[in-house]
Amino acid sequence: AVGKLGEAPIWIDDNPNLTVMEIRAKARRLKSRLGDLGLIVVDYLQLMSGRGTAENRQVEVSEMSRGLKILARELETPIVALSQLSRALESRTDKRPMLADLRESGSIEQDADVVAFLYRDEVYNPESPDIGSAEVIVAKHRNGPTGTVRLAWLSNYTRFANMSRYQDQA
Repeated sequence: AVGKLGEAPIWIDDNPNLTVMEIRAKARRLKSRLGDLGLIVVDYLQLMSGRGTAENRQVEVSEMSRGLKILARELETPIVALSQLSRALESRTDKRPMLADLRESGSIEQDADVVAFLYRDEVYNPESPDIGSAEVIVAKHRNGPTGTVRLAWLSNYTRFANMSRYQDQA
């Protein structure tokens, strides 16, 4: 597996505090050198730097979110931007994340074509009957349905899998 990963066309830039313009420049260079990019992943949005001209962090995150949306259209490449959630969900009885929990910006929800959350009940309830399962909550889908998909959580491998393959083994 390590050999395959080493040969895969994956480029990782772990420079901290990149701006949208820096990501844009790097992605454009890669695209001109290699052709179409399959996917850009930003881990995570709040670690990016803004231009420094915004009046507050919320406006800055909004500008970054909008910039990534424009970049995705320009490069015709999907961008997955991970985001922190606000701590407000910690105080709720039902800890499943909602759109309102996206941290520092309502524009993340507005700009995104799809917003999906991962939820594992066993994280909050050690006695949960759902140990070994996870939910992908599709909270927004601009061109399709929303809803929840249950997956098997394989903690030994830190991996999600199709639930139907593992239900009989539980």
